[in-house]
Amino acid sequence: MQLSVFKNGKAAILAVFILITISHSYAQEKPAVAKSQFKINVLLPGFVYEHGLSDKNTLYSELSSGYGYTSNGFGKNWTFYPYINEQFRHYYNLEKRAKKEKVTSHNSGGFVAMSAFYNFKSISTNDNFLSENASITIAPVWGFQRTYKGNFNLDLNMGVGYNFEKYDSGLVPVLNFTLGWVIGK
Repeated sequence: MQLSVFKNGKAAILAVFILITISHSYAQEKPAVAKSQFKINVLLPGFVYEHGLSDKNTLYSELSSGYGYTSNGFGKNWTFYPYINEQFRHYYNLEKRAKKEKVTSHNSGGFVAMSAFYNFKSISTNDNFLSENASITIAPVWGFQRTYKGNFNLDLNMGVGYNFEKYDSGLVPVLNFTLGWVIGK
């Protein structure tokens, strides 16, 4: 009788060990995007809010300022304009970064996104500046975001989009680069 209890005891210990191992492997958190984060852009002064919609998807909202240079029949001109950038982002490599023990906090990872830029009419006050019209640009973009020590943040995304303007519409390159800080945790 003691022999069968001993055998059953080994089986019970083995079963408990297997259950603990399985539950521990499932208990490990998968990397996920931040539920929400607020950033200040210092390169082109502005503000960014990114809201987590699921483990890998966010809604990125940016209100910032832009600068432009145009050359046309009237001459060469600089413009200054505020813009809004809305993006639906999908972060595709968070698990891969976590396996390599790279940082994934503050949405540090690669992403693809559908982006919509609204460029307001230029607010340049200098007579040498050309008053540009407002425009909307829709573009698929690829990019990456990294947050370093001290919450220093770098975000770069690029693609090709279609720009809708009052007098001139067409394909345009899209490049958005921000340097700033994540505010909060």
